[in-house]
Amino acid sequence: MARTFPTQRILLVVVVLVVAVAGIWYAGRQSGAEPTGTSPTGAAPADVTQQLAELKISTRTSMSGYSRDKFPHWDNQGHNCNTRELVLKRDGKDVKAGTDCNPTSGTWFSVYDAETWTKPGDVDIDHMVPLGQAWASGARDWPESKREQFANDLTRPQLFAVTDNLNQQKGDKAPDEWKPPLVSFWCTYATDWVTVKHFYGLTITTGEKTALQDMLRRCPAAS
Repeated sequence: MARTFPTQRILLVVVVLVVAVAGIWYAGRQSGAEPTGTSPTGAAPADVTQQLAELKISTRTSMSGYSRDKFPHWDNQGHNCNTRELVLKRDGKDVKAGTDCNPTSGTWFSVYDAETWTKPGDVDIDHMVPLGQAWASGARDWPESKREQFANDLTRPQLFAVTDNLNQQKGDKAPDEWKPPLVSFWCTYATDWVTVKHFYGLTITTGEKTALQDMLRRCPAAS
């Protein structure tokens, strides 16, 4: 029998470990586990300008018939976690949670005002394009399944953990009615807003478009 040299043994161990780690990663992806620590990003500034130009301009309809219940949330995402809990875990640092996945401690940085919070109750999960705003710009005509996708979208830059009172101030307002107090975030805010509205085919008003264009001028590529 040929002798196995130490170097060969080390290489063999490395190969086995790499295969094992890859298997664990693939299984996690297949099971629906979400990566943490990185929020989805919007289109590049150059692309978002084109997306904004493609959005249909229409008068904002009334909120008649609107109810948050028509946008089912927060969905079960597996591993005892719902959408809200996954966003808290994703956007937080050193987050600890119980077996029910509900965070009990951690640190959350709110991109709307650059405030840091250490209690889960001090942050809300904000929909970049609010549910009511979506309803008034096209979502009233969607099937419930599409409204549910919109309310739980972890792929687009639609869900963020932010200071709770700012989320309440924002409500269902569009950028011509409310902007984050942190001006340095306006470029990203506008980019994310356009990205979400473009993907879902929602309309914008003339005032909303003007506000978005002003915010996008603050992007580095536009200066």
